[in-house]
Amino acid sequence: MMLAFWGAVIALIVFLVLRLRDNGTRPPDSDAQEALRRRFANGEIDEEEFRRRKATLDE
Repeated sequence: MMLAFWGAVIALIVFLVLRLRDNGTRPPDSDAQEALRRRFANGEIDEEEFRRRKATLDE
């Protein structure tokens, strides 16, 4: 019974550590899409270029 209790405690700690570590990360392509949206919002690229590049990133 004590073994199951300590196993559950250790599993909970591992879960929490992994959850906290991954909390701030984003998928790699989201940074590229964010940069693309920023460039479009700043007027660096037009809508056609935005759509073309977004379609490429979505593949």
